[in-house]
Amino acid sequence: MIFHKLYHLVFVVSLILIQKHVLAHNTEWKSVEGKRVMVATTHRAASSAAYDILQQGGNATDALVTAQLVLNVVEPQSSGIGGGAFTLYWDNQNKRLTSIDGRETAPLSATERYFLRKDGTPMTWWEARVGGLSVGVPGTLKMIEYLHQKHGKLPWHICVKPAIELAKNGFMMSRDLENSLLASWNRSRLIDNAQAKRLFFDPQGNPKKQGTIIKNIEFANTLEQIAQEGSRPFYIGNLANQMINTIQQSPNNPGIMTYVDFASYKVRERPAVCITYRDYNICGMGSPSSGGLTVAQILGLMDRAYKKHLSDEAGLWHHYIEASKLAYADRNRYMADTDYVPAPDLLNASYLEDRAKLIDHTMAFDGRRAAGNPPKKLAVYGENHHEEMPSTTHISIIDSEGNIVSTTSTIESGFGSYLMAPGGYLLNNELTDFSLVPNDSDGQPIANRVQGGKRPRSSMSPTIIFDKSGNPVWVLGSPGGFRIIGYVANNIVKMIDLGMDPQQSINSAHIVNSNHENTEIELGFCHKDLIEKLESMGHKVKVKSLWSGLTSIQLKNKDDGPVLVGGVDARRGGESSVATDF
Repeated sequence: MIFHKLYHLVFVVSLILIQKHVLAHNTEWKSVEGKRVMVATTHRAASSAAYDILQQGGNATDALVTAQLVLNVVEPQSSGIGGGAFTLYWDNQNKRLTSIDGRETAPLSATERYFLRKDGTPMTWWEARVGGLSVGVPGTLKMIEYLHQKHGKLPWHICVKPAIELAKNGFMMSRDLENSLLASWNRSRLIDNAQAKRLFFDPQGNPKKQGTIIKNIEFANTLEQIAQEGSRPFYIGNLANQMINTIQQSPNNPGIMTYVDFASYKVRERPAVCITYRDYNICGMGSPSSGGLTVAQILGLMDRAYKKHLSDEAGLWHHYIEASKLAYADRNRYMADTDYVPAPDLLNASYLEDRAKLIDHTMAFDGRRAAGNPPKKLAVYGENHHEEMPSTTHISIIDSEGNIVSTTSTIESGFGSYLMAPGGYLLNNELTDFSLVPNDSDGQPIANRVQGGKRPRSSMSPTIIFDKSGNPVWVLGSPGGFRIIGYVANNIVKMIDLGMDPQQSINSAHIVNSNHENTEIELGFCHKDLIEKLESMGHKVKVKSLWSGLTSIQLKNKDDGPVLVGGVDARRGGESSVATDF
């Protein structure tokens, strides 16, 4: 316990020092304009490679394959084929929005007691996170292959090639990767793995530094096989067997994953979650992500509670904070994989009207909100305040045909389970996104409990926004664990209510309340007078570092024709980038 508290202190101090350095330059970052195509990612190598694919005649799904695999090379701590992802895809020719679920799954033999010790007590999150027990069947590779098979234009191997070359020839370690290693609470587990030690550490066991050239030959070989055979060896071949052995033979928490678990994995198409906010239609990801639904609830409550006559900035954010508390309360109780637990109608108009009436226009609610009583509540669920740790990545792409990709991808926490497959990629710790206990203190079953084959609840919130004519006008998303919902929702509010462009919105303060007593406002961004006004309304403000990684693209019309406007997040170690045709 003392070690974990010390880790938290070191981690927070590290992020504060890092963010102070980044924020010194953050206000200088301006939106980038383009004419026909745009890629915005958390690393310039991924943006550049995906842009090159578009220039070769590829489309948004081709560029997604390239961007995701390159990100696996250059920021392996955040996402990759060892993890899972969600995608919103806009098919411009057919005017059709699709949401694709590439979330990881629990082993089919897993039970509700998965994270309980022999004496029936639950493991702590820190215990559960490291090793094979926390690994879910990865879905990212199958998801990008699924999209490519349905919509891609270029041959698959062409889209994979840039990542192969980068892994084989080497890339320069970014500040973000170095910082992630420095802040990592359990580096010794990475050092125990020979491949991870070679990749990330010098011979003395110290983390490599920014600018060091890193080559990942094992991953290059894996990608060569994937380029030729697709996802088949990953799910029913040698790569699957390698991962199963790594999971089952983990020195910490050996897992129970089997070949059948990998062979039976399926990508799912899900209904997108959409809600009207002001004059826009906001669309996000549905179950098993809570992201789209919670963002929609926040905005639905805002649309009903916050009126234009309350036009001062403090009034806007007061209503946003109060709406967030109510939405997160419902999320914590009701949201989980709807293939396993029935979901109530949380966006019912009358229900939102009633919940919005709970918001006092001038004073903050003191304490945590309770979940509501929505229609179609077919089961009783217990309270679950489990929160994902921050990591992850986001990719926003628009191609010359008007197709759009919004993809949030992750291996869960930084460096995932701390297990690296022999193929040179890290394995996720996604199963720790489940509740570690099956019932709450009152004995009620928790919706997000572990069940065999189930997908853990996520906060990932890939988003596409449409105007009242049905035309897409924004694409955005963010990393950040359970705060992703807040990062995305308050950027939507800033763009729509305050008229900010993507970069202005990203540069300005994050304001997050996930149904806690304290509202988090970002170090280095907040205005003292705003904080004072919020505190006068009863808000308990905690000023802190909030580490996001937003990417956003706006489609707008100017006098000389349509234009794309992109923004990315300097908080991500300054590596985020927009690639476009000027």
